Amino acid sequence: MKDTVVVLAMHGTPALDFPRNELGELFGLHMRLEQGGVEGPQKDAMERRHAELDRKIREWPRTAENDPFFAASQDLAKRMSSILGARVVVGFNEFCAPSVEQVLEDTAEGGAWRIVVVTPMMTTGGEHSEREIPEAIERVRGKHPRTEIVYAWPFEPNKVAEFLAKHIMESTGPA
Repeated sequence: MKDTVVVLAMHGTPALDFPRNELGELFGLHMRLEQGGVEGPQKDAMERRHAELDRKIREWPRTAENDPFFAASQDLAKRMSSILGARVVVGFNEFCAPSVEQVLEDTAEGGAWRIVVVTPMMTTGGEHSEREIPEAIERVRGKHPRTEIVYAWPFEPNKVAEFLAKHIMESTGPA
């Protein structure tokens, strides 16, 4: 795995100290844009404001105190790196920087010949794991055709069930 870079694709959460009024505005704009029905200059203005707020929330300074999920994601990457003997970098689907796509782009531009993308989102049916991550991978593949990018997903359902059942038994004892 030494010649492989692993990209850990995490969800991301808003920092606890991000202004709540702007968070509400971001969510409201997202919903209105997703629903459609707004066209022309009004839609353009909404898209610009959404992009501005998205950039602000992603670039918000993160600490273990204001974003425990961000800190736990970085810790998970360090632990995976130690186990795999490979570099592991974290990218986020939303709310945090860097984005999954930016990490893929930076890693490919940095000369990685093989990138393996994995997410802890273990079940099918999710927008991030089924649509957004594969779309980001395809965009980067188009720019870097000589870089092998493997998406280590989906997880085999029986293995997920075994993992969770084993964890329950270790945490509580046999049922």
